[in-house]
Amino acid sequence: MSRVFGGCRTLAAAAARAAVAARAGTKASAAAPAVISSPSSTAAKPKHSGILKPIPVSLAMRKFLGVPEISRSQAVKKIWEYIKGHQLQNPANKKEICCDEKLKTLFEDRDKVGMLEIAKLISPHFLKSK
Repeated sequence: MSRVFGGCRTLAAAAARAAVAARAGTKASAAAPAVISSPSSTAAKPKHSGILKPIPVSLAMRKFLGVPEISRSQAVKKIWEYIKGHQLQNPANKKEICCDEKLKTLFEDRDKVGMLEIAKLISPHFLKSK
């Protein structure tokens, strides 16, 4: 709870100091300036981990995506962009993807893939880093 409302308390304290200073007859700017620091502003660069961490990919995935390393979530997003751009979803069952030759290189030469299988099928294309 304190993390959520910590910023509100800081702002409220600054407003209270300004109100007290105004009642005392001094300018609000003469009061001590409130310094608001957020945890995100102190960090120089966010460190990605898990599915957000860029990982080297296989040659087949590299040819498909055009990048040597990418995060899992971005890879799935790019694959979905390709699927929707080329209208590869089955119109009768949108959960089913009809693979073209380019997708077959990623999905073990399968003609049809379920949308929930994509993450499992691209997993071998992410190389383990040493």
